[in-house]
Amino acid sequence: MDKFNGRVWVLGDDIDTDIIIPTEYLALKTVDDMKKYAFSPLRPELAGQIKDGDIIVAGKNFGCGSSREQAPEIIKHLNVKCVIAKSFARIFFRNSINNGLLLIENDSLYDDIKNDEGANIEVTINEKISYNGKDYPIHALPDNLCEIINAGGLVAAMKKRNGITD
Repeated sequence: MDKFNGRVWVLGDDIDTDIIIPTEYLALKTVDDMKKYAFSPLRPELAGQIKDGDIIVAGKNFGCGSSREQAPEIIKHLNVKCVIAKSFARIFFRNSINNGLLLIENDSLYDDIKNDEGANIEVTINEKISYNGKDYPIHALPDNLCEIINAGGLVAAMKKRNGITD
């Protein structure tokens, strides 16, 4: 059973892909070039403040908007450990899995932590989130999706499954 802790950054409802990475930065050459502009329409300083292993907690409909695959890829390149939200846009959810970014749906954590940005939480994969002495149960992801996330994304998972090395 995998567990990890992380510092929380709190975002609201309906964080769309244009907030995650604005269109004008998609022309930059690499995801590493783009990532410093993540969330800039909402909080220009945020990308520079996120540290390895931090966790984003948000409200409902995270990742709505266009289907741009760069949005979850940039969050992953910021070394965010996972995103926990009340709900996710379905295309964003699948793009995140394909890029190896862990997403967790939970309908009550956001309401309890929204005024406590910077708090630490513990996540027990496929079991629960622990915050401030309370456990928030989470649904287990199917094995095939866990395999993709653990491998770092769909391409890496298929290479591993098929014994392909670079």
